[in-house]
Amino acid sequence: MDPRLLLEDWITTGALRPSTQIAYRRDVTSWLDWCDHTWPHPGPHVDPYAFGIEHVAAWSYDRYLNEVLGNRPFNGPADLAWIAEHHPATAKSHDRRISALTGFYEACRDRGAIRITPDLTELRSGLDRDGQAPKRLLPEERDAFLSAVGGWGPTNSRNHHRDRLIAHLLLEGIRPGRIVLLDIRHLYPVTLATGQQVYELRAPDDHENVGKPYPLGLNASAALRDYLPRRRKPADGVHRLIIGEGGQGLTSDYPNKIVQQIAATSPVLNERRPPVTADTLAHTGSWDTPPAG
Repeated sequence: MDPRLLLEDWITTGALRPSTQIAYRRDVTSWLDWCDHTWPHPGPHVDPYAFGIEHVAAWSYDRYLNEVLGNRPFNGPADLAWIAEHHPATAKSHDRRISALTGFYEACRDRGAIRITPDLTELRSGLDRDGQAPKRLLPEERDAFLSAVGGWGPTNSRNHHRDRLIAHLLLEGIRPGRIVLLDIRHLYPVTLATGQQVYELRAPDDHENVGKPYPLGLNASAALRDYLPRRRKPADGVHRLIIGEGGQGLTSDYPNKIVQQIAATSPVLNERRPPVTADTLAHTGSWDTPPAG
């Protein structure tokens, strides 16, 4: 199917707000134009149904980011972090464009144009797009996020088990900065009276103080069990529970990036302003406290 026709079908038949329709149509059209190399330079086209993350990075630089980067090269997350720090408005717009592409390629997969959606998580700046974000999601929003987490699978990311675990740990109230410090040496199984097994985790500091315990609920414990057999081999001396590239622990901004990427797949959350962030999830929790009495 012609990608421009698919774009129009997605925009006109979906549930996006009119303002989001305008922004996403503009963003995806810009990408498709770049793939055709109609701007900024002629040359061999990029197949919008078969491309690499490096092509999205090149489009982002060619059309938008070079204005703020100047002579600085655009080589990855460190440069996005620099943009987020020095040009937050540009970072916010960049993340919106990544959300637009994420939604578009979800629609492409649903319509059979592609089999696996591109994982664009590492192209997010991770910047919270609103400094006054509410502390909790509404119950319906939390349910929508859990539904998106349940649908986050191998067609979204080769690290989908790790990503789902991060989401559930956030909903256990563990802040993103602590999640990346969780230590596999302090992973303790606990058997409930029902016979079900859950876990307790700790995140030691640099002085090996083990810190407070984090007891996990059933959903987070199930996500942990799914992840453990697929945990990457850590580098020598690395004891982080959650392992990233090169056998190292994750950077502290990754939980926010993956939360925004997962939320972008939800028709309920992809337009939310302010957006769903890692801190929002950590303040939301995974269940409602019953009213007293």
